[in-house]
Amino acid sequence: MAKDTKPKADATDMAIDAFAGALASTVAREPQPEQADAASDAPEAQAPAPAAKAVPAPAGANGGLASVPQIVELADQLSACADQLHERIMRDIRAYDGGIVPAHVQATARALLEDELVLRQRANGLYADAATYVVKSLGKSQQVVVALTTAAAEKIRKIALIGDITGLVGGLLQLAGAAATGQAASVITALDKINTHMKAIDANKAPAKPA
Repeated sequence: MAKDTKPKADATDMAIDAFAGALASTVAREPQPEQADAASDAPEAQAPAPAAKAVPAPAGANGGLASVPQIVELADQLSACADQLHERIMRDIRAYDGGIVPAHVQATARALLEDELVLRQRANGLYADAATYVVKSLGKSQQVVVALTTAAAEKIRKIALIGDITGLVGGLLQLAGAAATGQAASVITALDKINTHMKAIDANKAPAKPA
């Protein structure tokens, strides 16, 4: 992030820039290498192997977040959303060109910068413990998960009013937390929340239809 060489009009603006700069020093993400699958016990001759075993499901219709690489991919997507959020916040602050930033803009910027930091921390947690967070029987494909988070990052980048993305960012935080539980129901709820907020954003910017 380029440093702003112009003096700020008040101490609050300086605090926002200092907080934003501190985010750059967040812990570097270091994804663990995928752990080797444990050798499965040989099935007994008389009994067939059980249908549901604690083995990651293959990528497919129900294979979202079902393997270590897919968890890492989600962490990548969440980190990309955090990057877009940071850039969008700083774009709003820089737009005042060193002048006084209104109080409501300051409050929104601070809240979203805090959300950005939490989102990065949760993404880093997914990198570190990906093998622990495999979700079984999600009922959503990996393609759906990636497409939704990619669209969320694009919404953050293009949104006109930064205050309109607070709900969407909340959904991303919920998704990051839900993935860390490994619970399919929690992940589905978070994905639905993200989808609902993106539809609401589209509805708010759509022109009214003539009577």
